[in-house]
Amino acid sequence: MIDVAAAAERLDLAALEARAVPQFGAGLDLSTAYRVQKALMARRFARGEKRIGMKMGFTSRAKMLQMGVEDLIHGTLTDAMLVRDGGVLELSRFIHPRVEPEIAFLMGKSLAGIVSLEQARDAVVAVAPAMEIIDSRFADFRFSLSDVVADNSSSAALVVGRWQRQFGEIGDIAMTLMFDDDVVQAGTSAAILGNPFEALVAAARLAALQGGAVEAGDIVLAGAATAAQPLLPGITVKVAAEGLGEASFATTP
Repeated sequence: MIDVAAAAERLDLAALEARAVPQFGAGLDLSTAYRVQKALMARRFARGEKRIGMKMGFTSRAKMLQMGVEDLIHGTLTDAMLVRDGGVLELSRFIHPRVEPEIAFLMGKSLAGIVSLEQARDAVVAVAPAMEIIDSRFADFRFSLSDVVADNSSSAALVVGRWQRQFGEIGDIAMTLMFDDDVVQAGTSAAILGNPFEALVAAARLAALQGGAVEAGDIVLAGAATAAQPLLPGITVKVAAEGLGEASFATTP
């Protein structure tokens, strides 16, 4: 049996010290993993971090098949994770950081439980190109489903571009990830469950299962449009999303 408080402390210290820890192993089931995640975030909130939203994971059908799962996972975003668009990411804060191109939603209405695609779309007031920096706290970036859920679904930081309050269809828009001037990943938003708004539908359902909701004012990261790319020192990282614009950050040398 996993000690929830001890597991949360272990993951919290791993992140604070940028030091990888061993995986939990077979003793951690999914339900307990979400309890560990909640306890982990409680420690961060006690230090003064503020919740700003939610990230979705396993929004790629291929990734779900690879991990042998049938549902998405989620994690919590906080103000301490925000990196300014055009800002600098201090790589020494992380263990083995990777970056993913994403679509971000800004919520105008709360959502919880079973909602339709239309209800999800209606609850959004703005959309932006974004990037999530993921950083598993487990050794060698290897983990089980329960491990990654306990570890706040590997979320570490995020960069959000300019919010677009007038936006068209985003179900299949081209997205590219660049290191300096080189394209390192390319795909489309259709990789996110066929339509990024489907990730928002799932977010409302999964939040309700944990006794919460997607709140008005939240930022929701819909999921990765491509595979994650390991970060390098001393580069400029940029995402470009067709019709939505760009976002960027630099890494320290």
